[in-house]
Amino acid sequence: MASQKGYPMNMSHLSNESLAIKRSIVSMCHRAKASHVGSGLSCADILSVLFLGKVLRFDPKKPEWDGRDRFIMSKGHASAAFYATLAHAGFFPISELDSYYQDGSRMPGHPVKGLLPGVEVSTGSLGHGLGLGVGMATAFMLDKKPNRVFVLMSDGEMDEGSVWEAIMFAGAKKLENLVAIIDYNKIQSFGRVKEVLDLEPLEDKFRSFGWQTRRVDGNSVDDILNLFNSDFLSSKNPKVVIADTIKGHGVSFMQDKLEWHYKSPSDSEYNIAMEELKEGNR
Repeated sequence: MASQKGYPMNMSHLSNESLAIKRSIVSMCHRAKASHVGSGLSCADILSVLFLGKVLRFDPKKPEWDGRDRFIMSKGHASAAFYATLAHAGFFPISELDSYYQDGSRMPGHPVKGLLPGVEVSTGSLGHGLGLGVGMATAFMLDKKPNRVFVLMSDGEMDEGSVWEAIMFAGAKKLENLVAIIDYNKIQSFGRVKEVLDLEPLEDKFRSFGWQTRRVDGNSVDDILNLFNSDFLSSKNPKVVIADTIKGHGVSFMQDKLEWHYKSPSDSEYNIAMEELKEGNR
């Protein structure tokens, strides 16, 4: 079986890795004058735990290893966070992040299958990721394979009817190898989630469809890792982690601000953000 030797397990080390990923996100969006820096920062701690905290089973040197877990970045608009995490996990050199969102790059604004190792499916059209994950999880169960499927979703895409079809199907078929994680930063494209289409009571809704649910501080690597190190993944039902996060987490002037769904940092904003994301400032 492939392993992830050398990946950090120490909480302090993992926290610093998450900060490094956040610095990469800010640098990438600043250099490319790209949007969605706030969306990337809100889920960086989740991604760091999944890929660097030994939750996902994968081998960056053998990205097509048949025994790997499948990860779907359903909120594909936060591609900078995904690419940065893959680089820091060893799938390709961190220096390649400099080409993000440039002509000819392997890192377009939304992830595209076949361009980079670690990208399992093309995403960005919101509401499709969980359905893809349900299909993969069903296939693995029918083939009696141990692979698991993890899907990172945005809260805004929970408005899509296709998501709820997938939720109902997964619960009915008891897809115990499926894990959904909702980056619940409570801000979507045009306003606060509660004002656009209130999702609550979200936990009760998932439970009513037969899902095992947990709610966690999605910007605490300690809390996220402790959850995945518990018996949560052993449930015989599909599982959902409702991760309460802050859009733009870690950068004071970006936190919980709708405009950072769209803006890219100016030179002065970049300097402030990088200073705030230094190790020891967390």
